[in-house]
Amino acid sequence: MKQKKFGQRPSGSRLERIQHSPNYKDGAFANRSVTPDLTEGATYFSVMTTFLFRKSKRVKPMDTIPSVKTDLHQLNPAEDVLIWFGHSSYYLQADGKRILVDPVLSGHASPVSFTTKAFPGSDVYKPEDIPDIDFLFISHDHWDHLDYTTIMALKPRIKKVICGLGVGAHLEYWGFDPAVITELDWDEAATLDEGFKVHAVPARHFSGRGLKRNQTLWVSFVLQTPNFQLFLGGDSGYDTHFAAVGKKFGRFDLVVLENGQYDKSWKYIHMTPEEVWKAAADLNAVRLLPVHSSKFAIANHDWDIPLITVAALQKQTDILLATPMIGAPLYLKDTTQHFDRWWEPVH
Repeated sequence: MKQKKFGQRPSGSRLERIQHSPNYKDGAFANRSVTPDLTEGATYFSVMTTFLFRKSKRVKPMDTIPSVKTDLHQLNPAEDVLIWFGHSSYYLQADGKRILVDPVLSGHASPVSFTTKAFPGSDVYKPEDIPDIDFLFISHDHWDHLDYTTIMALKPRIKKVICGLGVGAHLEYWGFDPAVITELDWDEAATLDEGFKVHAVPARHFSGRGLKRNQTLWVSFVLQTPNFQLFLGGDSGYDTHFAAVGKKFGRFDLVVLENGQYDKSWKYIHMTPEEVWKAAADLNAVRLLPVHSSKFAIANHDWDIPLITVAALQKQTDILLATPMIGAPLYLKDTTQHFDRWWEPVH
């Protein structure tokens, strides 16, 4: 627990700012709706027993996950494009800015390398494949969203980091200049550059890299650029906050929402595919990119069921569905772009 990768709790003036947040109560951040860690009737013992002894035989794929290796260094900087790396990590170019979200490129999503390992084929991108980054967004400090090895490899190439309150304590402990870190509470905003503004909005989740939870804030981001409005979702259970964001901000060109690692035992902190579509509708989305799948087995469902289900439900909505293969470009302006169901041949 004293290894550097665990980070550091907020202290000093950072902690003082946190203690003044309306979202911090009784020594921890709290969701705006009552959010139990586990669903009524579930226990940590029952969850662990199911995962260890009654897990799905297809929680991991037997085949290699297919991918396309787009050379990010050679992309035209003027091209508006998103490249998904599997799970919740992706690279984004919008209006000339290079953006990175929740990068986990070390091959695992846990404190130790032999657990929560990436599926074969899903980990084709490494830190050296990432170009210089204008804005790095970190939605929260869980191991599958904030990876020490990746962050340290990228540190010299990151111009600005945007994260929730408290997460900056980890980053400063790891050697980041405080001047490049922007920490936001829910409903706070920051201007990142001319024409680029970010709003931190609520999510329904939790945080923590060690034994004590909720010392840092979990957030979603509304990113406004000269030509796009994007919702960068992070992890969240379904709740009224999506509709509130949709009412406040209006139409979103693309929403990135978690679709995977859900279970009836923790229904308040992750969404099912049915809820993903409800959230996309609440957000007035033109197009949905479902993430949080296809790389790590954190829940007990078949690895491909999130994609199978979210794709089957698309016929019930006018919202466009984007399901690119890992590494394949998603063009932000091309709403006619077609995506094959790449997961169907994978066993």
